[in-house]
Amino acid sequence: MRIGFIGLGRMGANMVRRLLLDNHQVVAYNRSPDKVREIVGEGAEGATSIAELVEKLAKPRIVWIMVPAGQATEDQIDELLLHLEPGDTIVEGGNSNFHDDQRRHPALKARGIGYIDAGVSGGIWGLKIGYCMMVGGERDVVAPVEPIFRSLAPVDGYLHAGAPGAGHYVKMIHNGIEYGMMQAYAEGFEILHASDYDLDLAQIADLWNHGSVVRSWLLELAASALKPDQDLASLKGWVADSGEGRWTVQEAMDRDVPAPIITLALQTRFRSRQDDSYGAKLLAALRNEFGGHAVKTE
Repeated sequence: MRIGFIGLGRMGANMVRRLLLDNHQVVAYNRSPDKVREIVGEGAEGATSIAELVEKLAKPRIVWIMVPAGQATEDQIDELLLHLEPGDTIVEGGNSNFHDDQRRHPALKARGIGYIDAGVSGGIWGLKIGYCMMVGGERDVVAPVEPIFRSLAPVDGYLHAGAPGAGHYVKMIHNGIEYGMMQAYAEGFEILHASDYDLDLAQIADLWNHGSVVRSWLLELAASALKPDQDLASLKGWVADSGEGRWTVQEAMDRDVPAPIITLALQTRFRSRQDDSYGAKLLAALRNEFGGHAVKTE
């Protein structure tokens, strides 16, 4: 198939590479010309503007947007609409909020433009092992694009999850679960690290991936991260969140679904960004006030 691809970041460029390996034709555009030149050198066709990208695609056109969620995505859609025509399709592959998909779909449909939301998991490893594809959209819009989804995904790694927004909704919950899993591993390995035993944490992570009920790809990544230095001395314990965890917690509240693990995992990420928590200082002060417990001063 022939497809336009906007966004050549860490995931986007590797997705283009995977499509090229499966003999798709890709017209690629990125704000940074260097990234376009790099991917052209690997077999893609380059474009210097959105207008040129659209011009190089045969009708009906398929254009994949792979840029950060939020205003960057909105801007790309707005610019695309200056050039697309009825019958064309936009695939939005960023980590957008499903509410945005539900808003965009009817607006684009009114103009005759198909809209597909694609939740993508696989990170920087997707080129090698494939990307888990969670797709939302109307069936007649999704079906023509399925060869692209199946090329990007490993065997059994693609699902048309449902109506517009369903792809990003499933990806949102996927990432919320990921928060909880990562937090459990982090806490368990912190206890191991603090023990009196001389433990090889990378060996333990690797061991648990052989027959253990807690085996997972995340545990494989933990083993890889721990091998160079299990003290992780070069890292700062500052953990970002990209939004999906917050949205998962909000959806749980909206649906009256208890989700304490995911919620606490999200809150722990917030705590990681405080060098010295005021709340912790107040806890120490209160313990000193009522019980005369020792405090540390700066």
